[in-house]
Amino acid sequence: MHSLRKSTLYLKRVVLQSLTKPQTLRTMASTTSFDPKQYLADKDAPIARLSATKFFNQLTEKEKLYAHYFSKAGHWGSRAVLRSVSPESEGIFDLVLAVHRNVGNVAGGDYYKAFSTIDKDVVTSYLEYSSQVLANLGNYKSFGDSKFIPRIDVEQFQSIIDATKSEEISALFNSVKTPIYSLDDQIAMLGAPEDGHVSGYYLNNVSKAEGEAVDAALAANGIMPENIRVSKTDSANFVVHVASAFISNATGYYPEEISFKIGEKDAKLTFQFGDHSKEFAKIVENLELAKQYAANENQVKMLENYIASFMTGSMNCHYQSQIHWVKDLKPTVETNVGFIETYRDYLGTKGEWECLVAMVNKERTAKFGELVDNAKEFISFLPWNKQYEKDVFTPPDFTSLEVLTFAGSGCPAGINIPNYDKIRINIGFKNVSLGNVLSAKSSKEPISFISDDIQDLYEKYRVEAFEVQVGIHELLGHGTGKLMMEYDDGTFNFDKASPPLGLDGKPITTFYKKGETWGSKFGSIAGSYEECRAESVAMFLGTNRKLLEIFGYKTKKEQDDIIYVMYVSMCRAGLLAMEFYDPKHTKWGQAHCQARYAILKNYLDAGNGLVSLDYTKDDFSDLTLSVDRSKIETIGQESIGEFLNKLHVFKCSGDVVAGTKFYTEQTTIPSELLKFRDIVLAKKLPRKQLVQANTIVHEDGSIECREYEESTVGMIESFAQRGC
Repeated sequence: MHSLRKSTLYLKRVVLQSLTKPQTLRTMASTTSFDPKQYLADKDAPIARLSATKFFNQLTEKEKLYAHYFSKAGHWGSRAVLRSVSPESEGIFDLVLAVHRNVGNVAGGDYYKAFSTIDKDVVTSYLEYSSQVLANLGNYKSFGDSKFIPRIDVEQFQSIIDATKSEEISALFNSVKTPIYSLDDQIAMLGAPEDGHVSGYYLNNVSKAEGEAVDAALAANGIMPENIRVSKTDSANFVVHVASAFISNATGYYPEEISFKIGEKDAKLTFQFGDHSKEFAKIVENLELAKQYAANENQVKMLENYIASFMTGSMNCHYQSQIHWVKDLKPTVETNVGFIETYRDYLGTKGEWECLVAMVNKERTAKFGELVDNAKEFISFLPWNKQYEKDVFTPPDFTSLEVLTFAGSGCPAGINIPNYDKIRINIGFKNVSLGNVLSAKSSKEPISFISDDIQDLYEKYRVEAFEVQVGIHELLGHGTGKLMMEYDDGTFNFDKASPPLGLDGKPITTFYKKGETWGSKFGSIAGSYEECRAESVAMFLGTNRKLLEIFGYKTKKEQDDIIYVMYVSMCRAGLLAMEFYDPKHTKWGQAHCQARYAILKNYLDAGNGLVSLDYTKDDFSDLTLSVDRSKIETIGQESIGEFLNKLHVFKCSGDVVAGTKFYTEQTTIPSELLKFRDIVLAKKLPRKQLVQANTIVHEDGSIECREYEESTVGMIESFAQRGC
């Protein structure tokens, strides 16, 4: 039977089962906005190898061992990611790897031979689902936070399981079968459990008000929440689960319990150490081994603080590790690890485990070094008053890296860390551009929503334009701005008697009080808001000719083409972002997508034909996005400057009320644009999956960087050989 026909029949079965078997599939909400087809696992997703061997082989033996053990430590944290996504993610992960071991034993890794009695389309769909689970470290998309379910039905999946003839595998499948297929318009997204959404950060029905009160209680006691999960025993008693190898409190500063208020109600929280203790013991073990091969004293101190943090659960030690990390300039092997980004917690405070291990690309890094050297000049062009900028810009370490390992739910194209505001302001930060992520391609990918006459130009410069955008975004986007704050000693980093003027021309009255951070103050919108600000900086400075020369584009024609493709790419990304918007709940599922939509909306609102969405058909199937080249450096530049200034001033002044109102209005999609969402969904392309290498230390002491084929089986094999 044709696979499309099978998918149609399967969806009919899903709907029928959801109405007749609520214990298997939750009843679907009666809303026209919910379409179960959009939650099927990707079909024919492009899979690209994240090639690292060339640069790994250029390392010394000492550097190779440092990279190897740091990578092993990072991979041991993968289960912390799985557990933070959904209750079933770890079980699905174990199931996929158990089936793979079975196939290796009985058929030498050949899935079609092992399952020769099963329709090949069924086996292919199983492999595609499995690969996507591993690429996202869970059954929710890391880019979009929406659930995906197999394209095969329960009976077809069961036939795969039965063919293994393994009681262990049957038991694993039975434990996750129901949640794998559970689907409705609420469970389909990560978010607040009280709204029916899913979150692995809250182990039972912790409400938003309760979660915010717990966060406030922790902050009042100087405890950072990035490495915790929360549960409750009853409405007045809560447990904070701390990620650590030790199962008892060895930090020296966590109290036994904290009394706090939820509204007017008294409540209490206690601490339970040892969340992910088995894995964190392995993380510590491998970091101890990596420390033997550290290149300098900064790396040794960084690792000592990492080890202390992951043994005890102390985020204070992690904070100290980042001070030493920032000071470790221009390492040959760049690393970072911990609970870093807070995008996937709907309250925006709890972090997701990630680990970066990468080698420096010296040729590309030289280009970024020139950008850093000229950063002060470019910052002076930005559209805000100098009082909203750091008193002294500390040039960061800005390198182009080739990724060996990125242990997390998805690999970004660039990174700007640490996220600790005080370190960024007082010590500095680092920018990295991940070169082999930027350039990873499996094949030419079709470009939707742009006209045929610019397809070739877009394809020619899309990677180059993205590299420029990422470089500006990370260095001059995330790297700029001064938060008006009160220090712990009661002093201020601005003139409190004569504060900067706000957008209304009057002195600002808001700022960051003691203990408040950007994330704690702006909460759930903080991540997306900051990405929007950084992307807007990239668009504002992307027209700067001197800056483009640094990236190697010397002629006006080439610069014009880069600027044009950057605009088309950003606006197209804003259009495609509608996929990740839930109209019923007016909720965004991906921080970067919300940010890019906001920029598209700004350009559309600028009018005068700068950006237009054109169509002739009632179903919008011929929808095309157009950018008028002649208006980019006039109307486009003015509109993005005004938009960026608002974002920046609201953030720096800590004006959470005005900032939230502005950003929410900008990213709530009006009906005249929401009508295009269906065609965006109809034409959406599967997201690229990246197959990473593993390092293997052989008995003779040699170290191999092993890469895998660009296929679903290659993806599974790469995870199986990590041994974590």
